Amino acid sequence: GGGKTTLLRTLAGYLTPTAGTIDLLDARWGQTDWREIRARLGIVSTALQPAIPGAEPAWETVVSGRYAQLDFWATPTAVDIRAARREMRQLGITALADRPWAYLSQGERQRVLIARALVARPALLILDEPCAGLDPLARARFLSSVEQLARRPRGPALILITHHVEEITPAFSHVLLLARGRRVAQGPLPTLLTSVRLSETFGAAMRLRRRGERYTLDPVG
Repeated sequence: GGGKTTLLRTLAGYLTPTAGTIDLLDARWGQTDWREIRARLGIVSTALQPAIPGAEPAWETVVSGRYAQLDFWATPTAVDIRAARREMRQLGITALADRPWAYLSQGERQRVLIARALVARPALLILDEPCAGLDPLARARFLSSVEQLARRPRGPALILITHHVEEITPAFSHVLLLARGRRVAQGPLPTLLTSVRLSETFGAAMRLRRRGERYTLDPVG
């Protein structure tokens, strides 16, 4: 209820802002055809999953990203197929290529959706609560994939939308904290991701700990 998904939908142009300005990828809302900006975005969200047919093989789901389609119906070219298999190989999911969507685990589906987003060569990749529904092992593997993606030469910028500080990896440099539809804090992650700021965000006393490169958050008392 903090406004995370609403902000995402506004950035993508699915909601019209009622005030303020949006500057994204060197363009400003109202002065640019936002369909062109949307074509440069990749979005990974569980909200996409119900629109994918259960019988569709994973490689087709990935190819669909080149056409901005769900429930893919176009005839893919050889170039499309090579691009899809390249992205799947880089994410370590080549073995899933011919497996139907219905027989993929939740973690496998999320990695297929990342490949789908990347095959269109986006400038910005938005991960909308990508670990929802994942077991601890699947979550660890998924976050490892995100780190590998962040280290790619000429890879996309990344935005992670999450409730859980445990999912924040070294790939991320800045933080925006939202609560009740309002901004609590925004800026460099090392200085703003603190117990005080997170207590304000969650409306309860919280203690943030850092262990190596990862964070944990627990209520006080």
